Amino acid sequence: MSEVTVDAVGNHVYAVCLHRPPNNFFDTALLAALADAYESLADTPACRVIILRSEGRHFCAGLDLAHNKEQDIAALYRNALRLFAAPLPVVAAVQGGAIGGGCGLALSADFRIATSASRFSANFSRLGFHHGFGLTVTLPRAVGEQRAAELLYSGRRVGGKEARELGLCDSLVDEDELLPAAIAYAGAIAGSAPLAVRAIRATLRQGLVERLRLAMDHECGEQEKLRTSADFAEGIAANAERREPRFINR
Repeated sequence: MSEVTVDAVGNHVYAVCLHRPPNNFFDTALLAALADAYESLADTPACRVIILRSEGRHFCAGLDLAHNKEQDIAALYRNALRLFAAPLPVVAAVQGGAIGGGCGLALSADFRIATSASRFSANFSRLGFHHGFGLTVTLPRAVGEQRAAELLYSGRRVGGKEARELGLCDSLVDEDELLPAAIAYAGAIAGSAPLAVRAIRATLRQGLVERLRLAMDHECGEQEKLRTSADFAEGIAANAERREPRFINR
């Protein structure tokens, strides 16, 4: 099976699903395939709304930094930017964790449906790393600048109930209702005039892609600087060993 599949799941609603369970770690190839799917659906008259979902325990745990230390982050972010540039509205169905870059992926969607067991975390600072995936722009848009700063500085995890209160997700449902709820949410949008929805979305997001491009360029540069730090090595080791990191400010 392909690691990215596309299926019609409702009236003018298509689901794009990631298949790298249980954590759905991404890399450049997976994001490129995801962007290809978005762009193909944009040219599919029957599709008006996309559902982004994943197979497995967690929605997405981002990039597996422990095993992808040589990943070309700039190339990865070029493909991430394609997700934001695609013209169709996206509803993300978020089960389990949306962690690190996975939180960034969830926030690339227009809307997020989650469960009480879902959790969101921009945990980069706990890894001795700079945040990425455009969270400089998308996180403040979702939760406000003050809350975004707190979440980025602390790297703490936010459960489903608090995520709904903060604005990280738009609806909270039972776990077995996640996909049906996402389909219903997307269906309500798909029932509107498709040309009007695309135009309204483009207006609301005017300038967003350029802001994200500049943000990702900066994020990438900061990440490259910190990749060689002792604190980054300690953060990755502590995360793998499931212990508190002992940072030394070097």
